[in-house]
Amino acid sequence: MSDPGRDPNRPSPDALLEAVRREERTRGRLKVFLGAAPGVGKTYEMLTIGRARLKSGADVVVGVVETHGRAETQSLLDGFEVVPRRAVPYHGTVLEEMDLDALLARRPRIALVDELAHTNAPGSRHPKRYQDVEELLDAGIDVLTTLNIQHVESLNDVVASITRIRVRETVPDGVLDRADDIEVVDLNPDDLIERLKAGKVYVPANAERALKHYFSRGNLTALRELALRRTADRVDDELLSHMRANAIPGPWAAGERVLVCVSEDPRSAGLVRYAKRLADRLHAPWSALVVEGPRAASLTEAERDRVAETLRLADRLGGDAVTLPGGRRIADDIIAYAQSANVNHIVVGKAARSKWFEFVNGSVVHDLVRRSGNISVHVVPGEAVPAAAQTRTIATTTAAAPDFRSYALALVATGLGLALALLLQPHAGVENADLFLLTAIVGVAVRFGLGPSLLAVVAASLAYNFFFLPPVYTLTIADPTNVAAFVLFSVVAVVVSNLAARARLTAVLSQARAKSSERLFGFSRKLAGCASLDDVLWATSAQVAAMLKVRVVLLLPEARAHSDEADTGSTKEYASNQDLRSVPPSNVVRHGSKAVTVRAGYPPEDRLDEADLAAAQWAFDNERPAGRGSDTLPGAKRLFLPMRTGRGTIGVIGLDADGTGPILAPEGLRLLDALADMGALAIERVRLVEDLDRAERAAETDRLARALLTSISHDLRTPLASVLGSASTLRDLDAALPAESKAELLATIIEESERLNRFIVNLLDMTRLEAGAVAPNLAPQDVAETVDTALRRTQKILAEHRIAVAIDSDLPTLHLDPVLFEQVLVNLLDNAAKYAPEGTTVTVRARHDGQAVRIEVLDEGFGLPEGDVERVFDKFYRVRKSDHVRAGTGLGLAISRGFVEAMGGTITAGNRRDRLGAAFTVALPVPARTTPRDIAA
Repeated sequence: MSDPGRDPNRPSPDALLEAVRREERTRGRLKVFLGAAPGVGKTYEMLTIGRARLKSGADVVVGVVETHGRAETQSLLDGFEVVPRRAVPYHGTVLEEMDLDALLARRPRIALVDELAHTNAPGSRHPKRYQDVEELLDAGIDVLTTLNIQHVESLNDVVASITRIRVRETVPDGVLDRADDIEVVDLNPDDLIERLKAGKVYVPANAERALKHYFSRGNLTALRELALRRTADRVDDELLSHMRANAIPGPWAAGERVLVCVSEDPRSAGLVRYAKRLADRLHAPWSALVVEGPRAASLTEAERDRVAETLRLADRLGGDAVTLPGGRRIADDIIAYAQSANVNHIVVGKAARSKWFEFVNGSVVHDLVRRSGNISVHVVPGEAVPAAAQTRTIATTTAAAPDFRSYALALVATGLGLALALLLQPHAGVENADLFLLTAIVGVAVRFGLGPSLLAVVAASLAYNFFFLPPVYTLTIADPTNVAAFVLFSVVAVVVSNLAARARLTAVLSQARAKSSERLFGFSRKLAGCASLDDVLWATSAQVAAMLKVRVVLLLPEARAHSDEADTGSTKEYASNQDLRSVPPSNVVRHGSKAVTVRAGYPPEDRLDEADLAAAQWAFDNERPAGRGSDTLPGAKRLFLPMRTGRGTIGVIGLDADGTGPILAPEGLRLLDALADMGALAIERVRLVEDLDRAERAAETDRLARALLTSISHDLRTPLASVLGSASTLRDLDAALPAESKAELLATIIEESERLNRFIVNLLDMTRLEAGAVAPNLAPQDVAETVDTALRRTQKILAEHRIAVAIDSDLPTLHLDPVLFEQVLVNLLDNAAKYAPEGTTVTVRARHDGQAVRIEVLDEGFGLPEGDVERVFDKFYRVRKSDHVRAGTGLGLAISRGFVEAMGGTITAGNRRDRLGAAFTVALPVPARTTPRDIAA
């Protein structure tokens, strides 16, 4: 629907923005050929249009087209460039799918993609073909595609109820809504049945079975109507957007729309039912409109409840309930809204006002008839309400008693104005006395409203006559000209007081709306700062209770359940952080795999009675209100309303208040909708963040598990195989082997065992680091001594490299764990040996740099790629593998970082500046009050 507050004489900003986006976008255009059933000729029409584009010089390529053996369709493929399909092995067979990557690489201007709802074979980049189409569109490629109406997700249930067949392959409505063009390919049901019998749709055996079930004439007629209606809705939305973008006053008689005007009148319910019947006859959408003018503030609670019930009735009957803030005459507001929404039928109740009321306030009915232009106005009497029925509605609060203090103050203000006029009469003259009295009247009207201002008008008129019109101090008017002055003064006073009072009411309503908007804005900011689900629930319940003056409970599903409709793209997800075992049995209602439980309340509430729990569960399962004041389970203490997002119902909010009757007035219901929607979105945001964290952790765990499995299967198995082979040779050929061969085999066993031991030690060290079990045993250590020990341990590893050591002689003693620090150096040297070619130099340098000692391990390998400088410290990550590189688990550098940080230092990676090669730098802090001493080389 349209924006209620928008001036119909100005273009809609949203519509203009959308038009600009369409003109400036780089996204491809999507055209959908929509049919009621298979066999109507969608693919044939798509190929025909594609052939016409091809002849006009456009670059058209066939991504995938299913001819189903139809000769006439196959003949249309001649002359097209067809991208070869991709073969996907699946359970011993080979499936053929559209080659998305080849199509993107080919990058045609137009791509023909048949069967938009198709499910891709497992292993494809996208599970659904419509997702492939989205990627093509994002790449700027126009797409022509086909779709049957039964595959539209929102119509899936409707089609199933008609045909008794559930279609599992569906396309989200958003895909169809974003299409630039929808062309209905229509075929008479009788002609389609003849095509089916002739074998032009299915093979004879399947065609006979289809005729008995899916392709009955009634089913085809119903599906045909669904296709035409869905396209008509789309065209209607485009028409509204065009009218709003160009500020075209409506209505345009391109479709029927019905608007019913309701108020606090008891007969409004009858008007809503009449509008529903009229809309059904016209097959048109309809809305119920309430204009909140200045009179809204003076309505009693019973009248507010009646308006709210009428709007709920319209919602139950399938209409849109709209509340319009009034700022002008009611008829002007209604006409403006009707023009902006392209309404061409207005339903209004016959006036039951007195002549005097219509004379003073005007007639909405008469104004609508005079100003409606080409909009039809239906004036109906509505349903007569029996007197007994009218007395059933009980006001939640008694009508406000007159405020006699304001009337007394009105008289005081009038007296002050009179006193000021008398005091200044010698200077201002008699002719200006009425201005002082009018000023007092305006002040009373602005401060206290219409009633006190009318009293001030009467008092001021009498005072003006008594004190200023001759003969003074009497109520007699001698001069006829003074009679006119008196009458004019009284009329002006009444008009001014009325205008001032209406301005006051408008200001009061505007202030109330501004206050609500400010509080909603504050609530949104508060929700934005909530990081946990409990914080969101508490903030939502407290805000609703504070703003609506009610008691609130929030219920969420107890368990997370995934629907089995993953193939429809409409999977619902429910979550809760609370274990069912911690919830009292009376606080849980089970329904299949989903049960709602109380998660928050204000004031705090953790238990509900059985009636309330049943109403809450029903509201959650059926996505409709239940409980007190509703049509379902009205005996419950609370009213429960579903909290919905785009992913479905995520919870239920329950309201309770003292007294009887409806809990909330119309404005309260609107405010509750806004608060509930904001809370639901915040809950969804928190859950999405949790889901993302879980997915990232699961992906990381899976990646680490795969890397660990690869290391175990290759890096650990290789040395183990060498050990076993050498030991077996010694056992089997001991007597025949010369001493040199035996020594070589023993050396191999020892070397590979040490290598295997290093891998296992690395795995154990990483386990200790992740468990937080690394507690360094710090003690004063000589850096040069630890470097020497590490070089001796890696002597065999570095046997094919030259070693260069450059350690400053004045290094201070550091507080280190010698075992951990030695392991860090061993890992760095082992890494240098792996990634530097044989015969190159591995350099170890140590120098005193301010408050730290920096130890560098430099190699002369190929260096580190720019994007891998930090990733080299990730577990199981290795920059590259090649034939000459020794295998490893990819844990050495990750362990080194963990050990260094445990000792209070840092380790960084980079590339050498003087030549090609990698550089790893360990920085360790110098202890306070340490005296440097020389270290013998």
